[in-house]
Amino acid sequence: MSDFLLEIMTEELPASHVRAGLEQLQTALASELQAAGLLPEGSVEVFGTCRRLVAKAAVAARQPDRVEKVIGPPRSAAFKADGTPTPAALGFTKSRGVDLSRLEIYETERGAYVGFAKTEEGRPASDILPDVLSRVISGLSFPKMMRWADNPCRFSRPVVNLLCLVDGRPVSFKACGLASSDFTWGHKIFFPERRIFPGSFEDYRDSLRAAAVVIEPGARRAMIEEGMRRLLEPLRSRVHPDAELLEKLVYDVEQPHVFLGFFDEEYLRLPLEILSTAMREGQRLFSVVKDGRQLARFIGVADIKQDGQGHVLRGNERVLKARLKDADFFWQADVKIPLQDRAEGLARVVFQEKLGSYADKALRLKKLVSYLCDKVEAGRIKKDAALAAELCKADLLTDMVREFSSLQGRMGGLLAREQGLSAEAARAIYEHYQPMSLEDASPSSPLGAVLSLADKLDSIAGVMGLGIQSTGSSDPFGLRRNAHGVCKVVLDRKWEISLERLVDKAVAGFGPKLARPAPEVKVSVLDFFRGRLRFIFEREGHGYDLINAALGAGIDNILFARRRLLALSELRSSTQFEPFILMAKRVNNILRGQPECRVNAGLMTDREEKELWSIYGLVKDNAASMCARGEFLQAQKMVFRLQPALNAFFDKVLVMAEEKKLRQNRLGMLQAVSRLLLQVADYSQVVVEGEKASK
Repeated sequence: MSDFLLEIMTEELPASHVRAGLEQLQTALASELQAAGLLPEGSVEVFGTCRRLVAKAAVAARQPDRVEKVIGPPRSAAFKADGTPTPAALGFTKSRGVDLSRLEIYETERGAYVGFAKTEEGRPASDILPDVLSRVISGLSFPKMMRWADNPCRFSRPVVNLLCLVDGRPVSFKACGLASSDFTWGHKIFFPERRIFPGSFEDYRDSLRAAAVVIEPGARRAMIEEGMRRLLEPLRSRVHPDAELLEKLVYDVEQPHVFLGFFDEEYLRLPLEILSTAMREGQRLFSVVKDGRQLARFIGVADIKQDGQGHVLRGNERVLKARLKDADFFWQADVKIPLQDRAEGLARVVFQEKLGSYADKALRLKKLVSYLCDKVEAGRIKKDAALAAELCKADLLTDMVREFSSLQGRMGGLLAREQGLSAEAARAIYEHYQPMSLEDASPSSPLGAVLSLADKLDSIAGVMGLGIQSTGSSDPFGLRRNAHGVCKVVLDRKWEISLERLVDKAVAGFGPKLARPAPEVKVSVLDFFRGRLRFIFEREGHGYDLINAALGAGIDNILFARRRLLALSELRSSTQFEPFILMAKRVNNILRGQPECRVNAGLMTDREEKELWSIYGLVKDNAASMCARGEFLQAQKMVFRLQPALNAFFDKVLVMAEEKKLRQNRLGMLQAVSRLLLQVADYSQVVVEGEKASK
């Protein structure tokens, strides 16, 4: 195997573009190399900074030889009965330039044909890579792309250099209007003119390190975290957690340098959320806290070392002072106006052009939270829930949120607390945008969770009611994010609530404003949630077939869908599981296309069908009550008890009897069994080894 190295060097990329570019580069390069026969095993590793996307792999020096069967005429047309070749055989060998002795007989779907094996020699990797690399690089896409000069190429930022090595030897290719080189560059400030001519990946990595470039994101993260620890340990403090900012900074620099700065203590009167947001947005600084309280310090990360005069540090302190002064002004002004007064202005703020204002949304939320409070047995907080629903969007009218949009919700909660509203309502307003992702925490309070659900369901129902869908990378109005949030809140809270009824309530709240009939909207919303649940469960590592089996039994109760899945996953290793699945599939196959039939116990003649019906009755009562309680592991073990009786039934009883009444009665029995099984899971979706072997 040969060592492969690729570097795409650019002007400075946004952090999110670096991550997106590396993911695409890894996938596309692996796919192309495998298709070309150059990546028989292993995978592509990627590294990157704000100025370079890097890939390495172990590739074959050349493609494997490929043997192809060249099929000619049928054997009957190629040879006479005594084996003498016919003109058809002779013409075929002559046209192909092969000797008659090379002909072999091949059995095909159409019968026996003559032909020969043709070996095509594999091409060297150096001949294949230029086209592969050009396709891969030109195929990378980013949220925003640009052209530069008269170059037809589109990329996130201008590409300034290309490097590819195989076993230390340069591979010549062209992409983005550039011819590849045999060198790269060091850090743009410390070593702007140092050309590096690497002989291997290790040489490339180490030479760049010496030129102030660390290509491994994990290593840069460790350097940042160690720098923070070193500076904050004497203060016995830590940075206010901000994983998103840390991730951005990892990809914003080529060699991180951590510094500690100061600001005036008078600004410590501002809430921590406001201080940390003012530091993060624009300057990408971390707040420093001790025992949960902000210190008059901040941590920054730069791509250059501190100079002797401290220009980097002083510059950050000067800019931060101005930002904190503005934030303090906004806070002092905003806190003077009661949220109730601000809420009156929501009628002038458009939620969505066809769906009305945020005042309309607040009215819908009040109805939804009232319904939810009853369903999750939180009736005691109904008064606070109505207040929180009425005021949760009022902070959209504050100067603070206009300046720092990420404070939506939290600013409202801070103002509610400062203005003396109930602690429950203030906490709910503060938390109701959570969770913003599957990694984010759900609201910590029951009322916050109720308001979060109501807000997200209202947005989903309204937007999808206009026919707007989430497709590909496009997620209008955060549909996927909101659906993930609903699922996460329900699962984290372990709430047993009906999704269908919630959707009904949310859709009904819009009345005639929706462009589609309510039943149609409901179907679309539920299908959308089914897809989001599938994504969540796949992300957790569950098999696609078990996910389909769990979701196939219904998603009305999201918590029960997960419990079904967990039960299936636990039982998959059971010796009873595979035979039972095959039996359940047999039942479904027999019933396919059959009309609905009723069961008359008086028509049962064989002992095996009577025993099956008797056991079914006992299992049904127990399994149904277990399913109603969400005890799906026990319910699945219970329905396993049907298997011996089903085996005997199929062995001894003719289901498709000639006599119509007997046949319909037996089909009715199997339909009853099938309905019972579907309460537990849709077993027809499960793939088992025994099934594969029978195919």
